[in-house]
Amino acid sequence: MIAVLDVDGTLVDSNYQHALAWYRALRSLGETFPIWRLHRLIGMGGDQLVAALGGQELEDRLGEEARERQGVEVDKLIGEVAALPGARDLLLAIKARGHRLVIASSGQPRHVDAALDLLDARDVADAWTSSEDAERTKPAPDLLQVALRKLDAPEDAASVLIGDSTWDVEAAERAGMPAIVVRSGGFGDDELRAAGAVGIYDTPADLGADLDATPLA
Repeated sequence: MIAVLDVDGTLVDSNYQHALAWYRALRSLGETFPIWRLHRLIGMGGDQLVAALGGQELEDRLGEEARERQGVEVDKLIGEVAALPGARDLLLAIKARGHRLVIASSGQPRHVDAALDLLDARDVADAWTSSEDAERTKPAPDLLQVALRKLDAPEDAASVLIGDSTWDVEAAERAGMPAIVVRSGGFGDDELRAAGAVGIYDTPADLGADLDATPLA
C-alpha cells in the first residue's frame, strides 16, 4: 500500500497563514477579497486558485504576479507554522506497517523544504512533490499520479490519500484513491463526507492511533 499525504493543513498547521498570504498578495495588486473566501480555496493549487476566486479575467491579468507575491508573503509567515499534533508519529506509524509513503504537496519548493525540515521527514518519506512536479494541481489528480510515479508505481497501485480539504478528496476520487481527512484544514465534516472522505479525524495523532480501522491497517 502507498500512503500519499498532503502537507498544508494535514501535517503542518499552515492553512490560515496561506489564506492571509493570498489576501496580502492580492490586496497589494489592488484586489481585496474576504479572507474566508480565500480560506475556502486553500488546498487547491495556486495555479487554479486565482481563477476560482475571481474568474479567468483575474487570472489572465495578475495570476502570475499574485502567485509570486503570495510566495513572498508565506516566507514572512513560515516561522509561525507548526507541525500538527502527531504528524511525524503518523509518518513513522505508516512506515512501521511496511507501507511506502509520499508527501504530496503543491506548495512552492522552498515551502515544501521548510515543512520537510519541520517534520524531520526526509529520512521517513520515500519521495515528495512540489508545485514544479505537475502542470495542474488539486483538485486535478495530476499531483497524486506524479506521487505514484515517484515510486515507479502504476496509477492503479493500491494507495490512499491523507488530506484535509474537499479539494484533496476530489483529487483522490479522480485518481481512484480512497481519502482519509483531518479536520485541521478547517473544513466541515458534512462537506468532507459529501466529497467522499472515508474517514475523518481531528489530528494526525488521532488518525495514527486508529490506523487499524483504515485501509492502512
